Amino acid sequence: MDHAAEAAPRTRGRNPRGQGERLREEIVAATLKLLEQLGDDQALSMRAVARAVGTAATSVYLHFSDRDALVLAALERCHQELTRAIDDAEAGADDPVAKLRARILVLGSWAYEHPGLYKVLHESTLNQRADMSFKRELGDRTAEAVRRCMRDGLIAVDDAALVAFDLRAAVHGAVSMRLNQPDHPWPPLGEQVERFLVKLVGIPA
Repeated sequence: MDHAAEAAPRTRGRNPRGQGERLREEIVAATLKLLEQLGDDQALSMRAVARAVGTAATSVYLHFSDRDALVLAALERCHQELTRAIDDAEAGADDPVAKLRARILVLGSWAYEHPGLYKVLHESTLNQRADMSFKRELGDRTAEAVRRCMRDGLIAVDDAALVAFDLRAAVHGAVSMRLNQPDHPWPPLGEQVERFLVKLVGIPA
């Protein structure tokens, strides 16, 4: 028996009328923290989430029909926060190439800061069972970043969506290998990203 899972939840005050949404937000936030620790959505339990929030498991089920629905909501929130961080980094750069570089570097560095969430977001079996259409936004914005470089004549004109896809696939591969083989003497990610930008996107070396 999982004694931790059976432990009584910490006491939590009842939300005032009309503040059920606050409980939902707390549930999502607690789920993100647990997924970061576990790195595996299958290891998450609704009871553990309820215990972390300090409420009953039945209260979690009032907001989310099952674990997949809960994890999807948490991952969508995670993806929104990642997208904002990437957009902020891009906004601080001066030209289209610098903006694209900043975008891709944040994408890579975020994985090191949140390895558990990265694994669930990109490597979990939930990707096969559920629609994660919200992930398309990041791809679309990366394609637009590549397109801006082309419009300004900084790289050769090509299929921006395909170039962005190849770039993101390369970065995801590099990140995944580092997370799954942490003891390997990998080159600095920034240097590898720069090579991707030169070879796959065509920015000047």
